[in-house]
Amino acid sequence: MSKADEAKLIDDHFLFKNGKDNTEACGLERDWPSGRGIFHNDAKTFLSWINEEDELRIISMQKGSDIGAVFERLSRGAAAFEK
Repeated sequence: MSKADEAKLIDDHFLFKNGKDNTEACGLERDWPSGRGIFHNDAKTFLSWINEEDELRIISMQKGSDIGAVFERLSRGAAAFEK
C-alpha cells in the first residue's frame, strides 16, 4: 500500500498505528507489515483486521440506526470467512 493510502486509513481510524508502547512491549509489531493487514469494502462499512491486537477483528458499521443492515453485512462477512 502506498504511504498516502496508509496515512488516509490511519486518519480515518481504520488502520492500526505502530509505535504504541503496549504493542511494542508484547512484540506485536515485530512482523509489521508482513503478517498483518486490513481489508475493507469500497464504502468502508465492512472491515477485517488480521493480526493486530487480536487474531481477527471483523467490523460492520454505518451511520444511522439501521441495525438490521449492519447485522446482515456482518453475517455475510462472517459466512465468507467460514468458507
